Amino acid sequence: MLQFNIPAEQIPTLQELSNHHPHQLVRRKALALLLKNQLIPHHQIATVLAISNNTLLSYFQQYKDGGITQIEQLNFHKPTSKLEPFTTTIKEYFDENPAASIASARKQIQNLTGTSLSITQTRVFLKKLGLNRYKVNAIPANADTDKQARFHDEQLMPRLEEAQQFKRTVYFVDASHFVFAAFLGYLWSFTRLFVKSPSGRQRFNVLGAINAITHKLITVTNTSYINAQSICELLHKIADQHVGAVTLILDNARYQKCTIVTALAQKLNIELLYLPSYSPNLNLIERLWKFVKKDCLYSKYYEGFDMFKQAITDCLENLPNRESELKTLLNLKFQDFAKQDVKLAA
Repeated sequence: MLQFNIPAEQIPTLQELSNHHPHQLVRRKALALLLKNQLIPHHQIATVLAISNNTLLSYFQQYKDGGITQIEQLNFHKPTSKLEPFTTTIKEYFDENPAASIASARKQIQNLTGTSLSITQTRVFLKKLGLNRYKVNAIPANADTDKQARFHDEQLMPRLEEAQQFKRTVYFVDASHFVFAAFLGYLWSFTRLFVKSPSGRQRFNVLGAINAITHKLITVTNTSYINAQSICELLHKIADQHVGAVTLILDNARYQKCTIVTALAQKLNIELLYLPSYSPNLNLIERLWKFVKKDCLYSKYYEGFDMFKQAITDCLENLPNRESELKTLLNLKFQDFAKQDVKLAA
């Protein structure tokens, strides 16, 4: 039988550990020592603590060898993964060859290491490496990132700085063509759900101009086509609401650069500033169109085209009540395609 004495000055420390230590094992060891100090037989202590006599003796041996400090140590056995020697190789491989699915990743890991994992084990292992499932986004292949950077620094930001100082009004302009069809999205549900898909190709066209600072939206809508006449109508609406310097940021759609549009803009004292080609990332209103689709179209079915149009109209008219959401969405930070990691999923 192990023989040792517990100094009286250590009793309060053991009592504190037995009552308040965050780990159950340390609390149990401290209690075992307190009970032994009360001269309770070992077999009774083991019964009270629901442990074996050998385990109890190991507690006492730890205290005898290292005192309370040893009692507080937690030395659990942590088995080493068979894949640990390959961690760097696997990380480098998936950095260059992202997997399209867990099943594909499982096969790639087996080819690299000779170790076969289950689907669940593969998912857990990838997360430990820091990998997550991200939706792949598209970047225009013909985007000129140098030209975009110059436009951003030399033309766009100076005008936006003036707008923030209320010396200029800046609108971002673009048209969205909402086709009366199924917009599929993600849902938290117990099973896969299906949404009805309307037949036909009816479109609700919205030409919009959103104020870069106030987020006020001015629109021209129809169910036929957006053309130069639509742009002219939008120019008149904007001119009626503003005096002073006004700039419209637009893409290079042909109907936005024709003579009738540029002449009217000059007459109304509105500057037309055209984005570099393939630069949706620099047009603030593109974010708004995504917001509208997510808010009222994804995973929703409308019985008729009129209900479809009304849902979009209601969403756009209700934007002033959504300012807390739009403030973050429509901040003046623009994505830089040059900084994006362009890769293909395997």
